[in-house]
Amino acid sequence: MANKQHYMTYPERVRLEEKLRYKVPKAEIARELGFSLQTIYNEIRRGRYEHEKDGFLQWRYSADRAQDIFEKRQQRKTGRPLKIGHDIDYANFLERKILREHYSPAAALAAARREGFTTSLCVGTIYNYITGGVFLELTDADLLEKPARTPRKKNEEPKVAHPNLPSIQDRPEGIGRRSERGHWEMDLVVGCSGSKPVLLTLTERVTREEIIMKLPDRRAVTVRRALDRLERGMGKRAFREKFKSITTDNGSEFMEYELLIQSVYSGTRFQVWYCHSYAAWEKGTNENHNRMIRRFFPKGTDFSRVTKKQVAAVQDWMNGYPRKILGWKSPAELAA
Repeated sequence: MANKQHYMTYPERVRLEEKLRYKVPKAEIARELGFSLQTIYNEIRRGRYEHEKDGFLQWRYSADRAQDIFEKRQQRKTGRPLKIGHDIDYANFLERKILREHYSPAAALAAARREGFTTSLCVGTIYNYITGGVFLELTDADLLEKPARTPRKKNEEPKVAHPNLPSIQDRPEGIGRRSERGHWEMDLVVGCSGSKPVLLTLTERVTREEIIMKLPDRRAVTVRRALDRLERGMGKRAFREKFKSITTDNGSEFMEYELLIQSVYSGTRFQVWYCHSYAAWEKGTNENHNRMIRRFFPKGTDFSRVTKKQVAAVQDWMNGYPRKILGWKSPAELAA
């Protein structure tokens, strides 16, 4: 059957809901309903909602919800007023920033102010609008989940896996206060089980500048070679001005301290400080950035299928992303 050119009708949405309930393959649904497979996926996204069953949350499709969103879209096209300040361009801008460009609601609002929109809403109102279905496509499912954190017990003392290495507890206080640029945090973002490639991530503590490098594996020698390439590319003087210290964890890929700090030219290229074991919050800036990277490369990603061009695009996005802590400036603006 040829792909239909019209919008999906309500009866067709009901049929889609029924077939999904019986777990009919999506490709088969597309053939039976006469739509492209991409249209089916778009429609499922439009009408999805969270359903609790046996104590577990599941994503399901609702024909009624999809139809309601579709009708709101048609209203927008005819210029009927919206709840969101009756400003259609403003609503479109926020939805694009959050849905397409992976901005948080707060960052999207800040970007809108910088664009000169006169409509002004608070973050809480935007969340309410998203939950209430005011936007055409944007739903709660598109928002990042807040990570669950297990606080360390007050009487629990952090443990250092290798006491002979420089500990974060001896790190100069100025680094902790972020009083000087050039101090970074480092970690790896790993892929799915059986996938060797990883991402090496470096985050500058003051500007939040991000460097992401795709590595073929997580061996210590591979990490060192990546830093060697970075040093050669920048040159001895520029590199030492930009990299004064790196704070990292006790992963085996970072533990060859003497080799890690050795410059490709001569002497020491930077200092390395090691966090306590099981104390990821001690390099929290990098941890937060890694969660941002997961917006693009979720857990379970096979990094062997991710290109260096894709990694570079995410790095550019992060360095152009406005931060509340930077007065809604981006790392790239501070580094300029």
